Amino acid sequence: MKRHTGQDRSITQNWRPATQAVRGGTARTEYGETSEALFLTSGYTYDRAGDAAARFAGEQDGMTYSRLQNPTVEMLEQRIALLEGAEAVRCQASGMAAMTAALLCQLSQGDHLVAGRAAFGSCRWLTDTLLPRFGITSTIIDGRDPDQWKAAIRPNTKLFFFETPANPTMDIVDLKAVCDVARNAGITTVVDNAFATPVLQRPLDFGADVVAYSATKMMDGQGRVLAGAVAGSNDFINNVLLPFQRNTGPTLSAFNAWVVLKGLETLDLRITRQSENALKVAEFLETRVPRVLYPALKSHPQHELAMRQMTAAGPIFSIYLDGGRKQAHALLDALRLVDISNNIGDSRSLMTHPCSTTHAGLSEEVRQEMGVTEGMLRLNVGLEDPQDLIEDFDQALRAAGL
Repeated sequence: MKRHTGQDRSITQNWRPATQAVRGGTARTEYGETSEALFLTSGYTYDRAGDAAARFAGEQDGMTYSRLQNPTVEMLEQRIALLEGAEAVRCQASGMAAMTAALLCQLSQGDHLVAGRAAFGSCRWLTDTLLPRFGITSTIIDGRDPDQWKAAIRPNTKLFFFETPANPTMDIVDLKAVCDVARNAGITTVVDNAFATPVLQRPLDFGADVVAYSATKMMDGQGRVLAGAVAGSNDFINNVLLPFQRNTGPTLSAFNAWVVLKGLETLDLRITRQSENALKVAEFLETRVPRVLYPALKSHPQHELAMRQMTAAGPIFSIYLDGGRKQAHALLDALRLVDISNNIGDSRSLMTHPCSTTHAGLSEEVRQEMGVTEGMLRLNVGLEDPQDLIEDFDQALRAAGL
């Protein structure tokens, strides 16, 4: 493809995030299209047999197979890299494909990792169930305490893995402190930044080595497709992650990449407005329910740390009710505007009961350790008028006896 005249990396990396989100990574064909082209192809042809051999040997630039390269996917990778401030990015088929690849590509039998206890249910399944099958051990700690990270290090510790803010407890990890501990010990940090996105928080700026995403969430932002991404240095992406991805195939489709490219164009606008809406809704709920966990609220135990690391707190937070699952389900059933859904990052407001959905596969003991109780509900605040959301919660709370 013919490159856009402004796509020199030395220029685009100095663009501000809103500009990068719209124009970063753009490549145009000879037709001069304004919207990114969608390349629905599995393979590519060569003018000569020698060209094919040269490409497979890495001696000639060009595409070989869409499990490895696709022009549409490549544009998304370059755009996310610019937003993240990363040297390189590889996209994956889903957020969990990204998390799995980011861990397995660099861990081997006999290795040890340390992980924050508060995490998405499937991420805890990786650390607690999958990795031990391959002889990889893990220590689960309270990620909010930097001293626990340091104390958990063993001679064979290779990796720190955590989310901040964490799903669904909204735990905040001190990025600089924990990344400093890891770097001093020669340990790689992998940060799940899906709740914040690079618009609100850039872990690499605090010393993280690898950042992983479910781009299904805010990057798409409209509940349409699955996608994931892993960001890091050129060396990590091309020499550590790429061999794993090439041979295991968690490939992002070109169509899904194109949809996420369109989503990125409005990411800054959406997440800024959704953060504003979420704060208004959280302030209302704080007057009606026993506990609200939202980092933008001064009542959050890590409010100051969160606001040092993030420019806003995002659209997601959790509330706790005293009446357990019965009352939590009653509140959900009484909602008229907010949808019951286990997705997040959508432009629509969504709410779920983690104990019976996203974290149902974990044992009661692990859920209690994480702080995921039967009375917890997780809310994704969308782009609706916040007053309409508040009115919906008002009537639903009254219906649930609150």
